[in-house]
Amino acid sequence: MRPPPAPVLNAFGLQDSCPRLLAGGRGTTWHAGNCILKPVDLTEGELCWQAATLAALAPARLRLCTPHLSRHGTYLIEGWAAWTFLPGCHEPGRWDDILQVARELHDALAPLPLPEFLGARRDAWAHADRVAWGEQSIEAYLSIPVVRTLAALRRPVVAPAQLIHGDLTGNVLFLDGNTPAVIDLSLYWRPVAYAAGIVVADALVWEGADERLLTTADEWPDFAQCFVRALLFRIVTDTLRNHGTVNAQPYERAVELACGLVAR
Repeated sequence: MRPPPAPVLNAFGLQDSCPRLLAGGRGTTWHAGNCILKPVDLTEGELCWQAATLAALAPARLRLCTPHLSRHGTYLIEGWAAWTFLPGCHEPGRWDDILQVARELHDALAPLPLPEFLGARRDAWAHADRVAWGEQSIEAYLSIPVVRTLAALRRPVVAPAQLIHGDLTGNVLFLDGNTPAVIDLSLYWRPVAYAAGIVVADALVWEGADERLLTTADEWPDFAQCFVRALLFRIVTDTLRNHGTVNAQPYERAVELACGLVAR
C-alpha cells in the first residue's frame, strides 16, 4: 500500500512528517505526526457527522477518535481522511473490558437519531448486516452449513435499536494511566446486544475465549438472538470478502454455543 501522497499530507498540515504504515487496518492505515490517515469510502457528510457528533459526546471514561479538518476546510482529501492519533494498543484477552467500553459508549450514543447516510451504505459489511437481520435474502449463503444452522436459530428480537459501534473488538485501545480509546467508528442501527455479540463472536472465533464470556454478555436484552446474528454477520462478510468461499471451521464451536444459548 502506497503512503498518503504529498498533497494529502500538505492538506492536513503533515508535510514535514514521515508516514509509517501501521499493523492492522487492512494494511491501509498510516501514522503521520499527530494523525492517522487512510483511504476511505466515507462521504464528506459522514465525516462531518462524525466530527460534530463525537466532539459533542465526550464520555468521561473514554477517548474518542475524531476526524481531523484539513486546511481546505474539508475532511476528505483525494479519497483520504485523517483522524487524531490516540496512543494505545489492542490487547487480546481484554474482552470484559471491551464489553464495559461497549456499555459506556452505547449509553452515550443512545439519544442520537438514525443518520440518513446509514441507509445508503452498499459495502460488504452493510450487506452482511442486512442479511443477518433478514433485511436481504440469505439464500445465496445457505450452502454453508453453519449459515443454515444459524438461520434456523433466528427468532424475533424485541430489544430497541440505536446507533452502535459494530466492530469494537480490535478498535478499543488500552494504555496504562489512560482511559480506553475507541477508534474506527463502524455504525449500525441495531440493539446494543448486537455490538456485544460481535465482540463475543470475535473473541470465541479468533482469540481463543472460552464460553464463560457468554455468561458475562448474556445480561444484555436479546443477547442470544443478537449473538446468532453477529455470527451470521461475520460469516457472510468473510464469504463476500473471499469471493464466495469461507473457511467455516473456526466458527463451528461458536455456532454450537449459539445453539445451546438459544435452547435455554
